[in-house]
Amino acid sequence: MKAEPEDNHSGIVIFLLAVINVALHLYVSDNLEYHRDELLYFSLGLHPAAGYATVPPMIGWIAGIMQSIFGNSVFAVRLFPALMSGVMVYLVAAIARELGGSGYARILAATGFLVSIIGLRSFLFFMPVHIDIFFWTLIFYLIVRYINTSSDKYLLLLGITSGAAMLNKYLPGLLILILLLIVPFTRYRTIFTRRQFLIGLLAGFIVFLPNLIWQIVHGLPVLNHMAELERTQLANVDRTAFIIEQFIIPGMASVLTIAGIIHLFAGRHAWQYRFLGIVVLAVILALMMMRGKNYYTMGVFPFLMASGAVAWEMMLKRKWTRITLILFLVLLTIPSAPIGIPLFGPQKLAGYFDDLKKNYKMDFVCRFEDGSVRALPQDYADMIGWEELAGLAAGAWSRIEDKNAAFIFCENYGHAGAVTIIGKKYGLPEAVSFNESFRYWIPLVFNPDITSAVYINSELGDDVGQIFGKITKVGSISNTLSREYGTSVWLLEEPVGSFNAFWLESIKHFF
Repeated sequence: MKAEPEDNHSGIVIFLLAVINVALHLYVSDNLEYHRDELLYFSLGLHPAAGYATVPPMIGWIAGIMQSIFGNSVFAVRLFPALMSGVMVYLVAAIARELGGSGYARILAATGFLVSIIGLRSFLFFMPVHIDIFFWTLIFYLIVRYINTSSDKYLLLLGITSGAAMLNKYLPGLLILILLLIVPFTRYRTIFTRRQFLIGLLAGFIVFLPNLIWQIVHGLPVLNHMAELERTQLANVDRTAFIIEQFIIPGMASVLTIAGIIHLFAGRHAWQYRFLGIVVLAVILALMMMRGKNYYTMGVFPFLMASGAVAWEMMLKRKWTRITLILFLVLLTIPSAPIGIPLFGPQKLAGYFDDLKKNYKMDFVCRFEDGSVRALPQDYADMIGWEELAGLAAGAWSRIEDKNAAFIFCENYGHAGAVTIIGKKYGLPEAVSFNESFRYWIPLVFNPDITSAVYINSELGDDVGQIFGKITKVGSISNTLSREYGTSVWLLEEPVGSFNAFWLESIKHFF
């Protein structure tokens, strides 16, 4: 069957939108430095495993592949999420088509995703978040495909995809649980008797099984991580603010997400997808009650953008009104684009956000997880100072004569990641740290015993002075916009006794 001209034209536009999205993310990729979490995940890539301290293994596997091919530059780190941003443009457009949209709805959905803060910010960083959004969106796509075709192969693919999603983040487990609770009350309850559905469940479990085994063998560290999150971050989540922020997170694409949820419940052509609207609301409500971070809900928004695009296509009949809506989304996004991606360098960004806080009372954009309001959003503040830190560590390391009897110790994973990844260009060894997954790679004993060390922390611990007789401060991160401003590097020399004896005592509780 010959393709309709409109399909051909919309396909070309969507391809161009995907290219624009990839190019935009790569264009701004080096306006700031690595993000602290990117340094962690690329460090994980050096140690492939079936699991890590706070995340499932997929991000480490991808990091290992990417750096083996492209290296460790900022461009190499940002390449994968940029490419995924282009894939998402296609996927959101595909959902719009499956929901009954024609060429305009597909273009509108793709445009909405491109200009959304979700599409901009999440696909800038090499983190599990952008992969998580992809998997949530793919799960919604497969469900809609099954509804439209009744083909059992989508039940099998849904199971496998769900297992793969759990290898990236555990959050999709909430979506899967809610689906399993809601579907029995719908006309699709018969899937539980389908052979392909049961095989899909088994396949998904088998895909996820290596990480489950790893978690059990290592004492379920995910539970400790969740408890720490609850204590240090989630306790600061305000439920009222959480709901309000659900309208803000999509940016201008909220024009689509709001229309999307209304369409799912009120649209006369959307009755077969209505239960997915209930699923979306249940996910948001559950995360609100659990005091989840506001961005934990981002996985549902691309689906709502597609639904909203279909709704707008049905409402707007004239060509000029359709073009106006797209221009409205794009033009009104431009002033707020720096919230989504770092279009400028640190100082210019600081000026931009200062203006937002003073003149528009938008303090929330610079609110950190601890509730404080700073000069930059937390993500941006976490992308400054790492190059300087690695350079200071290299300067300290160069002063050590016997490097075989020395190591670099870091108090947190950001410091350790900077030394491990950025430090490669200085010939630095991998950092040693008790923080995050670095604790799984700590040496049990040093041979020969340690005579010198480079120590990186925000302050000098009391125990350091008890171990080393000579302590020299090499320098500190000097950029006040950095979240790590003031973090210092010390050169430790002349141990007063056997360092190994102290070390063995220190690591007892890890084994």
